[in-house]
Amino acid sequence: MPFNKKKKKYFAALLIIGDEILSGRTQDTNTNFLANWLNEHGIQVREVRVIPDLRLEIIKSINYLRKKYDYLFTTGGIGPTHDDITAESVAKAFKVKYEYNKEAYKILKDHYKKSYFNAARKKMAKMPKGAGLILNPSSSAPGFFIKNVYVLPGVPIILKSMMHHLEQLIVGGQKKLSENIKIDFPESKVSKVFSNLQKKFKDLSLGSYPFFRSGKVGVSLVISGYSSKRIFDCKKQLLLKLKKIKSH
Repeated sequence: MPFNKKKKKYFAALLIIGDEILSGRTQDTNTNFLANWLNEHGIQVREVRVIPDLRLEIIKSINYLRKKYDYLFTTGGIGPTHDDITAESVAKAFKVKYEYNKEAYKILKDHYKKSYFNAARKKMAKMPKGAGLILNPSSSAPGFFIKNVYVLPGVPIILKSMMHHLEQLIVGGQKKLSENIKIDFPESKVSKVFSNLQKKFKDLSLGSYPFFRSGKVGVSLVISGYSSKRIFDCKKQLLLKLKKIKSH
């Protein structure tokens, strides 16, 4: 995957499209997977939206998010059924024709036997004019990209199979690093210490996340940033302060 040394930080939004996600019938696992995968490739997810299969809602969200972030990744709504309207909506958002992509059409035609290459399957080859393909080794129906918008399927196993090709299409920056410290006493005991450290290490992000496990209350303290040295220094100071708190 290409790396841009001049632009060290890249930010992205995820747009999860589908009535089935909002109704609770289908669990969204793509957000977690994509956020982790993108961070590994130097792209930090800053916003996630889940919206219904409504054309105007999709167009409005695409136009807002693609202008706000370096990348926009969408999932869902590019299948063969009548309610799969993402590709058409992306075309309208960019004000370009919605038409058959010759390369995608050939891929699908070769994949399906002639007698089974019906109108519904042909629909999966329709995309915004000028779109590039994101190849799909799993079920052949490709995703696509246009400018900084990357359109992916909603089925997790298919989406994951397309990451190898997606990796070759995007440019990454510096990976965000993190350290996680779990302690077995309440968040309130460390809040002041943690808050003071955040003031001292303004270039880092410090977060505390309470948990309840085996009948005990605890908290997970996360230090994240782009400098491993700064994270190490912050962690070292935090551990010393935690040791003092625990000894009292």
